[in-house]
Amino acid sequence: MRRLLLLLAISLGALFFFSRVAELGQVIDSLREGDPTWLALAVTVQFIWLLNVTGSFWVIYRILGLREGFFHLGLVAVSAQFVSVIAPSAGMGGMAVLIADGNKRGLPSGRVTTGGALFVFGEQSSLLAIVLLGLFFLFKVNQLSVASVLAVFVLAGIALGTGLVLVTGMRSPVRLARVLKRLGTILNQALRPILGRDSVDVSHAQTFAEDVYEGLQMVRKTPGRLLLPAALAFSSKALLIVILGLVFVAFGQPFTLTMLIASFSIGYLFHIVSPTPSGIGFVEGAMTLVMTSFGLTLAVSAVIAITFRGVTFWLTVLYGMLALRWIGVEPRPATQKT
Repeated sequence: MRRLLLLLAISLGALFFFSRVAELGQVIDSLREGDPTWLALAVTVQFIWLLNVTGSFWVIYRILGLREGFFHLGLVAVSAQFVSVIAPSAGMGGMAVLIADGNKRGLPSGRVTTGGALFVFGEQSSLLAIVLLGLFFLFKVNQLSVASVLAVFVLAGIALGTGLVLVTGMRSPVRLARVLKRLGTILNQALRPILGRDSVDVSHAQTFAEDVYEGLQMVRKTPGRLLLPAALAFSSKALLIVILGLVFVAFGQPFTLTMLIASFSIGYLFHIVSPTPSGIGFVEGAMTLVMTSFGLTLAVSAVIAITFRGVTFWLTVLYGMLALRWIGVEPRPATQKT
């Protein structure tokens, strides 16, 4: 069954790439116009960004008492990104990769889920801070749009919801189990007409909640250990902004830090809050509009936005497809004692 699901995921990935030939063609055409030296440097920083993301997962796992190799976590992280794109489900596709890999390697599902939730909460919170700064810069140049403000409220609501679930799990496993059962019941009712069966076994909610509770108690005892994952979440955004700056240089365009932060923050906001997978089309359009508001021509802004997405998004998706195949054939290790 696992090999069948792996084959299905890779097939969906291939179909996704084929269905996005036009976008990929735009990326390739844009890359040809830039200085290859600076673009190569941007790709190098993108690899450092992937190491940063992996480091965040690794630190969070250690805090929760999970021992996992750095290299393997990197493969799982980019695989989760890939699955989230080809099967968008509010981030649950990526979480499913973490849980499935954890089960294969003998890790408690509750703690793995907690680790994923802590990572996501850190990403959402750090992005929200950067986006608020970007909105302030846009307000100063009278370019603040209603769509951006509404999207910020959506992002804040998502982050608040994630935080509330974590706080609930930290305080009471019984209450968390009730929440999980309620959510599982709603999900089953929605999907039963389609699947013909329940997609979630709510009978395990209590055991799962207790596992989450145990992991969060480790966090509660030493909250200072979360400072490093928080710093890594912010440094992740800083590295992405550096990549955007390198793309500007690759096309010989002047820029200011204000322009970089505003363009990145609004673009990445629609990476999260968008009706399309990972904001395909919306991110590029939003970044283009922001850059034109700072005086760049429409053509140059579009090329920079498309190239930035090519380096930070499409390369990551490609890595994820390859990584998913890799972790799918790794031998099963011995079960960890917890």
